[in-house]
Amino acid sequence: MADTISSGESTGSKGILDFIEWVGNKLPDPATLFLLGAAIVMLLSWIFAQKNVTVQPMRPRPVMVEQVDANGEVVRDPQTGEPMMEFKKDPATGQAIVEWKPEGAPIESRSLLGREGLYWCFNTMVKNFKDFAPLGIVLTGMLGIGVAERTGLLGALMKAFMLVVPSWALTPAMVFVGVMSSMALDAGYIVLPPLAAALYKSVGRSPLAGLAAVFAGVSAGFNANLLITGLDPLLSGLSTEGARIVDPNYAVAPPCNWYFLIASTVLITFTGWAVTSFFVERRMAGKTPEEGGPVEATAHDLESQRLSATEVRGLMAGLAVIVVTLGVLVGLSSIPGMPLYTYHMPDPDDRAEKVEDREKVVAEIWVAPSPDATPPARSYVRDDGLILVESASHFDRWIEVVVPMIFLSFLLPGLAYGITVGTIRSDKHVAKLLIDSMATMGPIIVLAFFAGQFIAYFNQSNLGLMLANKGGAVLGQMNMAPWALMVVFVLVVMFFNLFVGSMSAKYSMFAPIFVPMFMLVGISPELTQAAYRIGDSVTNVVTPLNAYLVIILVFMKEYVPKGGMGTLIAAMVPYTIAFTIVWLILLIIWMQMGWSLGPDAPLWYDVTKAAAGG
Repeated sequence: MADTISSGESTGSKGILDFIEWVGNKLPDPATLFLLGAAIVMLLSWIFAQKNVTVQPMRPRPVMVEQVDANGEVVRDPQTGEPMMEFKKDPATGQAIVEWKPEGAPIESRSLLGREGLYWCFNTMVKNFKDFAPLGIVLTGMLGIGVAERTGLLGALMKAFMLVVPSWALTPAMVFVGVMSSMALDAGYIVLPPLAAALYKSVGRSPLAGLAAVFAGVSAGFNANLLITGLDPLLSGLSTEGARIVDPNYAVAPPCNWYFLIASTVLITFTGWAVTSFFVERRMAGKTPEEGGPVEATAHDLESQRLSATEVRGLMAGLAVIVVTLGVLVGLSSIPGMPLYTYHMPDPDDRAEKVEDREKVVAEIWVAPSPDATPPARSYVRDDGLILVESASHFDRWIEVVVPMIFLSFLLPGLAYGITVGTIRSDKHVAKLLIDSMATMGPIIVLAFFAGQFIAYFNQSNLGLMLANKGGAVLGQMNMAPWALMVVFVLVVMFFNLFVGSMSAKYSMFAPIFVPMFMLVGISPELTQAAYRIGDSVTNVVTPLNAYLVIILVFMKEYVPKGGMGTLIAAMVPYTIAFTIVWLILLIIWMQMGWSLGPDAPLWYDVTKAAAGG
């Protein structure tokens, strides 16, 4: 699959993507859009509250009947004498008959325009800004990246990268690295897009195409990976809770989707490669560099791609520091007792802060993550037999501190490179590099303020919660074939992902509804979780509620000054469409072939073997 593209007017330049770009670029500035969005949420919350609009949460429950034998006699428990119960089944389909029953109090809109609502808006304004998830990640990560960029290290690394990676493999490498970046949770959003854009520009290709390719891998391919990541125990824990509504003994293991995700990683990499080559870059070929088109590489540009002797010395120093830094971080993460070691035994002072009467502690037991212990926990056994349990995080410790690790992994090699090549001569130079790096973050800080308000308002108003529960009940009462049900479920998740960006927040709402509902028609919780991961990923690149979308927009405008939100959305829409189609085809094929989704992870659930739930 070639990455080379012909110059000239793209055949699709008058198509729907150009219309999306035109409309999108006519919209106000993203900060203004978030401000308008917050105002609309406030208005809707007030209208719904005035009209007393509520949504009653509904949960599927199987209809239970007394079990009878071949003679029509009621089967009784030999010990208690009570009648044995079983699911009532539809004679035509053999599936369990489900009743949707109310659960909990009705969900009502919280008005943000009343006395208390407006007070909440004022009172939380600073908190909403401060708690905007990407803000601290971006600012911290970009401090280190900015130093590495301004000393010249990143430029030298990109030149070296081009020497070892053939031009035809550049795009699949970008998509694959983007997909695998979910190992570090959200860090890929910050590190990879600006690097990819600069790399493509340096070889005379559209920087927007490079940014789009890696953003597609990072965001639209977020739930695929070759390895088990911190997302897996989080999702499996929520799936287990939903499954136990029907079967109290059911447990979903963290690697339950592993085989499917390995295949998904390969599929998404090749699909992203194809979309970038045949759609994005061909469309960019007819545009000027200011609009995202490629920059013609001159003889000077080609000469500048070669590493000078000074750059080689600096690169060797930087790489040496990278190796040492990564070695230290790996040691801190893998050696028992080190600060980043996940299952370490705390020292006496640490223990004293967490367990009273520490002198009575005679043993410590670490319970690792498992289907029966999510999240993991550490138990302290005292000499009087009392067991004290300390809950732990869903994620390994190194994952939780990956942003500071990225900061150091760029900062220290950048300093080593700068000192070697002479771009850093004193601590004043370092301070100036840090200040210059932070100065470029001004647009992101402004966007973060308004985006933080909008997302907080939407959550506080309960509008997303009402929408999710209403939509789940409607879908649950459809009578569809399993494969069609999964397709519709993916589409529903895609739609709700436009309004509720957090993967865990959505699944915490969806799992108690959809997991038991699908179990009662023979679909396993593992399959429901796999389908959810598809829907949660593919629209990440086009939803305004993906907090990182506005961050990517800032990165894009450094290379495409005439571009706007429409330019970015138009570039990403082909990925959403293509990823949705191929991922759904993979899921349907997987279901038809009957392959396991992961170790001990079946596709189907035998309703007849389930214990009665609820």
